Amino acid sequence: MYDLPSKFTYGVVRSYMAARVPSGSADMAAVLPDEQLRYPGHQHSAEWWLFKDLLRRGPRDGPVAHVDDPRDADLFYVPFFSSLSLVVNPIRPPAAANASGAAAAYSDEAMQDELMEWLERQPYWRRNRGRDHVFICQDPNALYKVVDRISNAMLLVSDFGRLRDDQASLVKDVILPYSHRINAFQGDVGVEGRSSLLFFMGNRYRKEGGKVRDALFQILENEEDVIIKHGTQSRVSRRAATQGMHSSKFCLHPAGDTPSACRLFDALVSLCVPVIVSDYIELPFEDVIDYSSISIFVETSKSVQTGFLTSFLRKISAERILEYQREIRKVRHYFMYEEPHGPVNEIWRQVSLKAPLIKLLTNRNKRMVERGANATDCSCICSTNLNLGGD
Repeated sequence: MYDLPSKFTYGVVRSYMAARVPSGSADMAAVLPDEQLRYPGHQHSAEWWLFKDLLRRGPRDGPVAHVDDPRDADLFYVPFFSSLSLVVNPIRPPAAANASGAAAAYSDEAMQDELMEWLERQPYWRRNRGRDHVFICQDPNALYKVVDRISNAMLLVSDFGRLRDDQASLVKDVILPYSHRINAFQGDVGVEGRSSLLFFMGNRYRKEGGKVRDALFQILENEEDVIIKHGTQSRVSRRAATQGMHSSKFCLHPAGDTPSACRLFDALVSLCVPVIVSDYIELPFEDVIDYSSISIFVETSKSVQTGFLTSFLRKISAERILEYQREIRKVRHYFMYEEPHGPVNEIWRQVSLKAPLIKLLTNRNKRMVERGANATDCSCICSTNLNLGGD
């Protein structure tokens, strides 16, 4: 793991904390030592969990080891808190000032440029054009300004909704689960306490693929035993979502601005069977999780037919719901970052599986003659073009 200048890690947390301090108040973030800083509760907190895991010393039984000598490394992790940096930007007004009166403007774009300037001076980056490097950019817009400059590298992402085929693919990149934002359900499987058929709470109006949400609202908001509410991120909304997911049999997961969203993982830790209406969604850890055993997938075109969704769900027996819940309970630790053997270990396992391919591409590139500007770079193979079957 690169020992980045702290402004790219703890410094981003400090900037976030300072941005939320009322004008004229003391900036506690400026005086807290690094070990006392806490990453804010956020759906993109995987970057914090991975960073802290690699900082941990002592025996490791996971799929990766943190080495001190870069000559011993197969991969190089770049721990920039890119998603939190994106969040800081709009809440940090350019005219803001800290307690000392110094200007405290924050620019995520400038941070991205500075990161690349720092990296491109590093010999191990230059050696293979970053091919053996790993970046986390879980927010769909994280690192958007420099994504073409890091497209050779392995990207840890939530989905490919904002990425082109020549920037990312399942071949070289890893899909991460969002952090769940509501409390996990502590009870046993069962339908007795789940009085609602279907629950959804989220932003009704989204762009791109998320336009299906408004159509679903129109169809479902007057349905009996269906709870569908417009809501945004807040403590009040999270409490309402916790209550709703814990007391519903099914939880709706329509596409947002991109195909994925954190409420899928909120549903799974709630033992609320997800109903996924997102035709182009990518899901984490599919080599070990069969999502058809823990979720229901409905084509977008069918979901917006009046009466289809509720009629379909009402035909699912209580015993079948219990089967879904039992399967969810078996795998939900994969979506709980606080679990010792949860998603952090699984993410590193997924990363380690990519290492042989990266070595192959690195060695292959050393002997390839220079290619023209239009030649295909095999480091970015579009997953949709892969032929995984025989002729």
